[in-house]
Amino acid sequence: MNAATPSKLPLNIALFLLAVCSGLGVANVYYLQPSLQLVKSDLGATIEQIGWVPTLTQISYALGMLLLAPLGDVISRRKLIIIKSMILVLALVATGMAQNLNYLLLSCMVVGLLGSVGQDFIPVAAHLAPEKSRGHAVGMVTTGLLTGILLSRTLGGFVADSLGWREMQFLAAGLMLVVILITAVTLAPTPPPMRTPYTKLLTSLWTLWGEHRALKLSMIVQGLLAATLGAFWSCLALVLAEEPFQLGASVAGSFGIAGAAGALAAPLFGRLADRRGPLIAIRAGCGLVIVSFIAMAVLPPSLVLLGIGAVFFDLGVQAGLVSHQSIINGLDPLARSRLNGLMMAGAMAGMAVGAALGTVAFTHFGARGMFTFAAIAGTAALAITYLHHAPKREQHYA
Repeated sequence: MNAATPSKLPLNIALFLLAVCSGLGVANVYYLQPSLQLVKSDLGATIEQIGWVPTLTQISYALGMLLLAPLGDVISRRKLIIIKSMILVLALVATGMAQNLNYLLLSCMVVGLLGSVGQDFIPVAAHLAPEKSRGHAVGMVTTGLLTGILLSRTLGGFVADSLGWREMQFLAAGLMLVVILITAVTLAPTPPPMRTPYTKLLTSLWTLWGEHRALKLSMIVQGLLAATLGAFWSCLALVLAEEPFQLGASVAGSFGIAGAAGALAAPLFGRLADRRGPLIAIRAGCGLVIVSFIAMAVLPPSLVLLGIGAVFFDLGVQAGLVSHQSIINGLDPLARSRLNGLMMAGAMAGMAVGAALGTVAFTHFGARGMFTFAAIAGTAALAITYLHHAPKREQHYA
């Protein structure tokens, strides 16, 4: 590899390791979700109080995308990833030591803020790959990101049931030490894409928002799709803990495997975006989300239905995410970290709102109320893609 390429390894191996690190980085935001019932009992919280754990974590994650991810355009991404990971290790240890809800919420907010490190690997992948295969490269690392999001719940639930939810946080801290090692070995030190003061960098976010209509639409549509993720995964442990299931954290976490099955299709949607444009994949993804949640809302409750629904609605959300990543990574090569940060901030804000509204819907209307809310969010996302469609020859947001 030439000196300009920020990797010490062949492309395929580098992309695989970036995918692993991306998944491990973002997983920290979600390890607690399947064990919320255990956390609730341990700390003596109510359902609505414990609902603030995923909500504030997601809000902090969105802030991390806005305030920290753009630094990748002005600081060596290798250096940025290592520093964020080191601080994240300390935040995870603090979370595992929390003795009351307020302390837990504070430490979870720090974890969410720094959990944005998982997203830092996507602009690296976009920079590594040649333009003709950028969608596939981004899709490959996004697969790692999405798999980390989904399997984090499986690992989190299993460890919480076997050892305790606090022990999961300590294990997560150890895994981040592995991320630091992989990053140091895989990525070569490189100068940042540009040099500008941090305040000017943040100001440029507003400029990018104003200049790129495709960015606005990507944020809105993906935010609505992500709201369905927030609602489902934040409430799943609570749904399974009540009638007719009465099941624990490990079962709730095992549903992450079902969702991860859909993540395997992310590179396929990246290739589709390379060949035919991303819009068709985005609309198909919205359709999968809508059908999945309508089915879960109207059919008799069962574990099989929940599992199938998790596979297909996660696949739909992932189709949208990979396709939107393909769109925004082609807008401005010098601003990929900022563009990715803005788009993912919109998605994470949507997930946070989905977690909050999904919890409210579940509290007042039960599981069917939460599923109905998610179906409405998916329908709104689909409607927006048709209201703002581009000419067929572009297959892109105008």
